[in-house]
Amino acid sequence: MKKADVILGLQWGDEGKGKVVDVLTPNYQIVARFQGGPNAGHTLEFEGEKYVLRSIPSGIFQGDKINVIGGGVVLDPVLFREEAEALARSGHDLTKRLYISKKAHLILPTHRLLDAALEAAKGSGKIGTTGRGIGPTYTDKVSRNGVRVGDIFLDFKAKYDRAKARHETTLRSLGATYDLTELEAKWFDAVEYLKQFRIIDSEQFLNDSLAADNSILCEGAQGTLLDVDFGSYPFVTSSNTVCAGACIGLGLAPNRIGNVFGIFKAYCTRVGSGPFPTELHDETGKRLRDIGHEYGAVTGRERRCGWLDLVALKYSIMLNGVTGLIMMKSDVLNDFDTIRVCTAYERDGERIEYFPYEVDDRLRPIYREFPGWKQDINRVRRYEDFPAAFKSYVEFIEQETGVPVKIISVGPDRHETIVRD
Repeated sequence: MKKADVILGLQWGDEGKGKVVDVLTPNYQIVARFQGGPNAGHTLEFEGEKYVLRSIPSGIFQGDKINVIGGGVVLDPVLFREEAEALARSGHDLTKRLYISKKAHLILPTHRLLDAALEAAKGSGKIGTTGRGIGPTYTDKVSRNGVRVGDIFLDFKAKYDRAKARHETTLRSLGATYDLTELEAKWFDAVEYLKQFRIIDSEQFLNDSLAADNSILCEGAQGTLLDVDFGSYPFVTSSNTVCAGACIGLGLAPNRIGNVFGIFKAYCTRVGSGPFPTELHDETGKRLRDIGHEYGAVTGRERRCGWLDLVALKYSIMLNGVTGLIMMKSDVLNDFDTIRVCTAYERDGERIEYFPYEVDDRLRPIYREFPGWKQDINRVRRYEDFPAAFKSYVEFIEQETGVPVKIISVGPDRHETIVRD
């Protein structure tokens, strides 16, 4: 029986997973998204066009592949419809290639209202949510009050009305004012639109596919450091972004997992609130943001930028059992005289070489410096042709993590990718 490979982010999201999934998809028959919702935007660029996927797996552009939205995903029918119709207009018909799990939970109009009201109620303690209803939908899921995709065929209106009534009680207690008329009309239309896709028992389909020797790539959203259990809590997302989340979100047994590909940027970024030990508040941080075009694909929010944090990276590698690393946005560092890498932390005179429970303002990064390569590497297509300073940087990361860097990205296009043997 084949094993399913997993691809996921190792930092705070925005690592460039969409591009890599697209590059790797020709090696697989099926691409399956295992968690997250439309707060996660995967950006892909090729043939002069730019696409942002929020719920649809990034393998959708490879025409002969099946793409599955797994049970661990939360789905907003309205945003899904907008995304699917935009892809259809550009020549990508999804109806025969996109399957949706019956067990995926639906984001209701009132979930989005709750998200905004609950975030506003936090005042200065805001998490920095995208406001798309992700958190409240996962809350309903774990409290056993959720509405799932499969429910649209089973006493749907009654289930929807019960959930809506529960949400409105909370909204009133928060003093929220709202009008659901237009939101609900669009939402129910979008639910009807959903019915043209294959809505399946995805866990059975995926396990049967592996038994039939079909290859599967499991695609994660966000990044490891945003995992609800192992990330920088409470400034995290609402799902399990680690490799184990692929088993939970797709219904695959742990022994069905094969390779685990971990994606990281050659530096670090973060959107929203929360700890970020290597964040740069100076001109260097601004320069990284400008050169790297570091703005959220879905929200447009400015990303915080800093140097590569090897302590956090090794923590993520450990949690996920990463077998191969993929380094993104290497070209952003082309013109820097000096590249810095955090190899440990210091707090109150103590050296810390692991990612601790308390990641707070007292934590100071300890850096190792490398000379910059001062050369445009965008056109490089073989590892052997990279400048020596760049190769030293890559090989130091491999030495420190004990994991090979298998793929290096030097630009946004799918062709600007070096795959190492």
